[in-house]
Amino acid sequence: MTQPLSGIRVLEFANFIAGPFCTMLLGDMGADVIKIEPPDTGDMSRASPPFVDGESATFEALNRNKRSLALDLKRPEAREVVHRLVKESDVLLENFRPGVMAKMGFGADEMRAINPRLVYTSVSGFGQTGPHRHRTAVNLIIEAASGSLSVTGEPNEIPMRPGLQTGDVLGALFATYSVLSALVGAARTGEGRVADVSLVEASISAAMLETAEYFATGQAPRALGRRHRIAAPYELFETADNRYVAIGCPNNRVFERIMQTLDRTEHLSDPRFATYASRKINEDAISGIVKEAVRQWNAEDLESRLCEAGVPCSIVRDYEQVFENPQIKVREVLVEVPGRDGGKVKAVRNPVLYDQGSPSIRMLPPRIGEDSEQILGELGFDANEIEAMAASGITRLGNRDGGKRLEKAVNA
Repeated sequence: MTQPLSGIRVLEFANFIAGPFCTMLLGDMGADVIKIEPPDTGDMSRASPPFVDGESATFEALNRNKRSLALDLKRPEAREVVHRLVKESDVLLENFRPGVMAKMGFGADEMRAINPRLVYTSVSGFGQTGPHRHRTAVNLIIEAASGSLSVTGEPNEIPMRPGLQTGDVLGALFATYSVLSALVGAARTGEGRVADVSLVEASISAAMLETAEYFATGQAPRALGRRHRIAAPYELFETADNRYVAIGCPNNRVFERIMQTLDRTEHLSDPRFATYASRKINEDAISGIVKEAVRQWNAEDLESRLCEAGVPCSIVRDYEQVFENPQIKVREVLVEVPGRDGGKVKAVRNPVLYDQGSPSIRMLPPRIGEDSEQILGELGFDANEIEAMAASGITRLGNRDGGKRLEKAVNA
């Protein structure tokens, strides 16, 4: 079945996480993603550990379903290549510091003069304007600048970093949203758009409860440790076998089920716990009651009983346990695709499933310049011109042994 973005061409000028994750999501949906990389080093994440058979697992996780064109953008000869690509592309996504693309001659105005339908998306730490636009921003800095770290960790202690790359990933998702929205607009009006996506602003936007509390009270929200900002009980509890179970209480009916399962029904008549708001006000009290009761249970038994009662809950699982979970197995979240050496490569499928044309893994992550020869040929450069560009260092032809494309796409 045809995938939703089949026929859409995306040019990626990006490194590390936010930009590459966005374009990988587009590639999963069928877009032809051409990754522009420096001929010598490629995407900087290629140097990131851990390594498997000399390849960066980090790079591999962010760059499937892409073709690699090695191109030295600082060379004037590269301009003609980029111009030809832009003429035939729908999207250009870049995550360099503001001004870098324009300095090289590839800014939004120049590129959209060549192709008015082009969706030009810039992803940066602080945005394309403002006094901090030129600041360098990596994930930790984004979390610090956006307020995320101020509400993460235990109260009155040094903030705790989230376990995931929240700043980069949230920014990538908003960038993807931006690209897809602009493509819909271009299809209807024939005119592209220029998008400015700030990673810091993406994290601020995602902090709905925290900003709502600040606007309503005038007080900056603080870290709550393992508790929830507006609900109680809603936290992690330790079990008799020294594991942790997450229990969430979103309404009065669920509170009744929690008390019934834990055999603490005498507290259902306590006025301190009668409403959503009163339980939050008296959180220390209700948390202590639940904590003492949970300590009488083994984690597996408690999770099973709470689930039967319709209580939102889960044992805290590490990633080994996640991929052994029967739900994750039945849904085939972990997939194996043929590797270059004939073995199998593990990957996490795209979380979207359609009734037809679902996202898939069609190509393994490319080596530097693996597709340079093919792409340049598609743009009209002949074999002699391509060899001359490779000889002069403008491009790199990469490894020509093939093996990147899969004989059969794997649903992802």
